[in-house]
Amino acid sequence: MGRRPARCYRQIKNKPYPKSRYCRGVPDPKIRIYDVGMKRKGVDEFPFCVHLVSWEKENVSSEALEAARIACNKYMAKFAGKDAFHLRVRVHPFHVLRINKMLSCAGADRLQTGMRGAFGKPQGTCARVAIGQVLLSVRCKDSNSIHAQEALRRAKFKFPGRQKIIVSRKWGFTKFSRTDYLKYKSENRIVPDGVNAKLLGCHGPLAYREPGRAFPPATTA
Repeated sequence: MGRRPARCYRQIKNKPYPKSRYCRGVPDPKIRIYDVGMKRKGVDEFPFCVHLVSWEKENVSSEALEAARIACNKYMAKFAGKDAFHLRVRVHPFHVLRINKMLSCAGADRLQTGMRGAFGKPQGTCARVAIGQVLLSVRCKDSNSIHAQEALRRAKFKFPGRQKIIVSRKWGFTKFSRTDYLKYKSENRIVPDGVNAKLLGCHGPLAYREPGRAFPPATTA
């Protein structure tokens, strides 16, 4: 007996049912890699960022997430180059799906229990997704922005329901807008932190500061 189609589990009905010491025997999720491409490139390398945002409250299976990751990665590697982007899957399939197996072969009537003890066994995993939640994010150079949007458009076909492709105003995966990031960088207030960046404020011990950076000029909003 194979997997049930994902339409059987698309609706969010019950409470979250994660893998735990009580919920054992859960099969591994299909998706094992969440960061693809040049994930070690610094924050200054890829200023452009685009998101694939869910426009429905639903369950997204781990198989769909893996299929979308592969589709997006293949397109970007082919048209932009495999070292020209960083793709990140933003949701994780923690919710366990159950199935109450029924035998349909001959002589199964004495084995079937019908609705007695109908709490099913773990069958797979999915991510519980809300409206407006980001599913996939891609950061790259501005020259590859068209390719990133097309890659996410192709990844949309792997998901049920509606999704929107939203071009971010932020610098890469940081929380700063592009204008703010460039302004802070010119003031030497940005400290690179991997794919992210930290902002030096006016607080904290002076011993941690470099000479001349103890009191950055106050910015007006």
